[in-house]
Amino acid sequence: MYFCPLKNYSLIISNQINMKETVYRAKHEALGAKMEEFAGFYMPIQYDSITNEHLQVRNKVGVFDVSHMGEFTVKGPKALALLQHITTNDVAALFPGKVQYSCFPNGKGGIVDDLLVYNLHDEDYLLVVNAANIDKDWAWVVEQNKAFGAEIENISDSISQLAVQGPLALKAMQKLTNANVVDMEYYTNQIINFAGIDNILFSTTGYTGSGGCEIYFPNEVAMKIWDAVFEAGAEFDIKPIGLGARDTLRLEMGFCLYGHEIDDTISPIEAGLGWITKFVDGKDFIDRKYMEDLKANGVTRRIAGFELIDRGIPRNGYEVCDAEGNVIGEVRSGTFGPSVNKGIGTALIKKEFAKAGTEIFIKVRNRLLKAVTVKMPFYKPE
Repeated sequence: MYFCPLKNYSLIISNQINMKETVYRAKHEALGAKMEEFAGFYMPIQYDSITNEHLQVRNKVGVFDVSHMGEFTVKGPKALALLQHITTNDVAALFPGKVQYSCFPNGKGGIVDDLLVYNLHDEDYLLVVNAANIDKDWAWVVEQNKAFGAEIENISDSISQLAVQGPLALKAMQKLTNANVVDMEYYTNQIINFAGIDNILFSTTGYTGSGGCEIYFPNEVAMKIWDAVFEAGAEFDIKPIGLGARDTLRLEMGFCLYGHEIDDTISPIEAGLGWITKFVDGKDFIDRKYMEDLKANGVTRRIAGFELIDRGIPRNGYEVCDAEGNVIGEVRSGTFGPSVNKGIGTALIKKEFAKAGTEIFIKVRNRLLKAVTVKMPFYKPE
């Protein structure tokens, strides 16, 4: 029998009270989810084993509650100018119905956060930011907007979101709308009638690399959307998936996670995000000169992917060494990849070791496990 001292039990209850929660908490608990704190929210980490949930998304369809994510609207004639200044990607290249991955540079060479930028209509944008950074990001946007005067609003508390991911996801969701969603291109969006509800934002985005969509809607219709999604997906063996599998899925794809591959001290160039750092004419974004110099002169360290050759599982914070045992960096993310059947990870290491095919060593409990740097993603979808 498990014994929990009263004072510890009280602490657990107190922590739960202080945590935020999504409208789906009761759903998750009724389904037997293992619930834990994540980014200040009380969230489902897993229902089944993480491996089973991971493979469910790779092969069929799974549903993530990602209502903890933050959403900001940016509108009006000053919206584009503000976004061009505070994000690294070229927002002017967007048109209504397109989505863009980007980041906020912090003015000190690092990253405030990474985010999605949705162009919904002319002069009407939606920013989707990480749950852990909502308050920080909003304060940053508010401060920067003082020089621009765009119409901005933090609507995070009123919006819920489901990520329906996997190769069968769009086929299942097509049953709930007359809009053509199965043929939508990657990183596009539509505002549609979905499950009988108007003005639902439907986008072909996600954090898994297995296809699918993300659906945004007001909290008031969240339960109706949940029930409709699972009813439509029943014939496709749809299942709820926890955030544990979301992390293993994203790492197999080499997608960045704030606080790991990117943070306030790592530049987009060092993180391998040069492809979202656009030095186009007329775009005077924060830290542009610094990042241009980094790109021109080279960096001293880089985020690199690696695969373990020796048996083991790398973890965040483990030291990375050369063949002589000299420390050359640290692991930023690490796990066992269920789709690739090996230990994988990312590391922030000296640039001379970052080239694919370079032998490195991961220090695990005073043992040096042999690994090799590889070009990401680790998992390559068909």
